[in-house]
Order: sequence, then structure tokens, then C-alpha cells
Amino acid sequence: MAYVCELGTNQKVYLENQGAQTIVTTASGGPGQQQQASSTVTTGSWTKPPKAYQTGDGIAIEIETAEGKHYIQIQGSSMSVVSGSSSISTGKQIKIKQVDSTPPSSMPPMEPMKPMEPMEPMEPMKPMKPMNMGGMQMNMNPMEMRMGNMEMRMGGPTPGTGRFCPQCGASLTPGDRFCASCGHRLM
Repeated sequence: MAYVCELGTNQKVYLENQGAQTIVTTASGGPGQQQQASSTVTTGSWTKPPKAYQTGDGIAIEIETAEGKHYIQIQGSSMSVVSGSSSISTGKQIKIKQVDSTPPSSMPPMEPMKPMEPMEPMEPMKPMKPMNMGGMQMNMNPMEMRMGNMEMRMGGPTPGTGRFCPQCGASLTPGDRFCASCGHRLM
């Protein structure tokens, strides 16, 4: 069972007891604009309906349980548990009425997430194939670029022992001492 205390200016405080927990929900707003905040306080099961008081500091709520009385101070949308009833003695009691339930949250409850499955290992990337663009050829491992009789290399083998002839650009095989295409002597 829940209770509501209407504070005027479109503000309400909802109180609900669920087991040993007291749920306090402050709701405010006008048409098309709603704000609400909820807090939970461990009080124990209620033995009497809650009471609300208008005080100089806002609203004070008195909750009575088998463990004793609990006091909750509400100022705007903030809430705190207070130790004594000093503000209640000077406050004016506010009407509190029983309702079927507290307002629904603006967000639906989330379903529990399933654990993530481990990812399958990725296949290693295949080496890039040489690229041909017009009269230019590029290899990526090692980085080589050849255009006509010009050649540029970064990393990889030293000139003359690479994969292309520095003179004509023909492909070389490991161990070649001369280019099979133009006869250029390789160092």
C-alpha cells in the first residue's frame, strides 16, 4: 500500500513500504513536463500509516515501525534522514492519503542483461597484394614503390637484393646476381 502527500504547486511526495524498505518518491511538474526522484531508506515494516508535516525547512515525514520512529526531511527534490523530531513539533500536519501505488517511473524497468559470449578469435589479415596504378606498382611489405626505372623502398632488403631490378624493374628471385631481364649486375 502507498501514500501520497500533495504539497501544492504540482508537487507530491509518495511513500511506500516494501518489507524493511521505505521508498520515498518526489514528483513535480506540469502538463507535458514531469520530474521525479526516488530514494530508499531502511526503516523496517511500518506499524502505522506515515505522517507528514510542513516545517520551516520543507516537509518532514514520520515513519513508525517496531524499531521506533524514523524521520525523513524533504526539501525540493532532495531528501535526508534526520535523527530527531524537533522540526515536527513546530510544523503543521499535512493531509496524507492512501493510494493504490506510486507513480510509474518515467523509464520502464530494465530486463537483466545476458552475459556476453566470448568473441571468436579473428583471422589474421592476409598480406596485401601489390597494387598497380597506371605505370606505378606498390608493395606494402616491405614498402616498395616502382614507377618506370625509379624505385623507392622503406625497410626491407638493401638495394640490389630486393624483389625488383633497380635498372629495369623486373622481378628478381633470391640469390640472383644478374637481372634475368636486362642483365644488370646486382650487388
